[in-house]
Amino acid sequence: MRWSSRRTEVVPSPNIWYYQADYERENRAQDSGGEIWRVLREECDWTGRDVLDVGCGDGFHLPVFARDARSVLGVEPHEPLVRSALKRVEGLSNVDVRLGRAQRLPVRSASVDVVHARTAYFFGPGCEPGLAEADRVLRPGGRILIVDLDVTSAPYGGWMRADLPHYDPAVVERFFARAGFGCRRVATEWRFAPAADLEAVLKIEFSKPVAEQAIAESLQRNGNRSEDLTLPVGYRVHARRKPTGLVLPGHSAASPGAEDSSSSSPRMP
Repeated sequence: MRWSSRRTEVVPSPNIWYYQADYERENRAQDSGGEIWRVLREECDWTGRDVLDVGCGDGFHLPVFARDARSVLGVEPHEPLVRSALKRVEGLSNVDVRLGRAQRLPVRSASVDVVHARTAYFFGPGCEPGLAEADRVLRPGGRILIVDLDVTSAPYGGWMRADLPHYDPAVVERFFARAGFGCRRVATEWRFAPAADLEAVLKIEFSKPVAEQAIAESLQRNGNRSEDLTLPVGYRVHARRKPTGLVLPGHSAASPGAEDSSSSSPRMP
């Protein structure tokens, strides 16, 4: 999620905050082949390490990290989702969930090895406070892994651009590049059992006319089947390693270029 320009309030997420059951369907459908997880592992293996998931929502990804990590902490600003996340991870002794914001993490400095955020808060210009906090809580040599949607990838990206005409993916990529991040594009496939699940998910992600278009095109792409539907969706994985040595003033990897830092990024699904 993004912060408002006043940086004192959390902007409500238009999908998971209000349509949690449908967002659960979306989470279960996403990345059916595990490509995002494969790329994240290549960027930083969290086995035996301490992981922080920023904007963890209702905790869907926490158990995956918990299989191999030493500890996992989810931070989420919406209290009902914190309660849901705590319920999800009951019985997992190495997982905790706390109420908190990306720009003021309830985490000790230099206490985690991996900061992960997936389609939450970090959408380019405007997320500087969150990046600074991620650097604060990371140990030297730690990694921040940011997963967002690739708006240049069809067909999902085209529907997003229809709803977000002012969003410029090139500006976002330049922002992260100047902040010292690498970028890897990841092609994934969402998979839905009944067509009704696909329709419900697209309705919470897009405006009504765009959702109707997305549903029609998706059904046609799948031969108008009523079961076992797929949807190609592209992502970007932005990764940065915290330096282990001294960083000279004015040369911090966390300092993006002035050109992009003055613009703002949209709230993304």
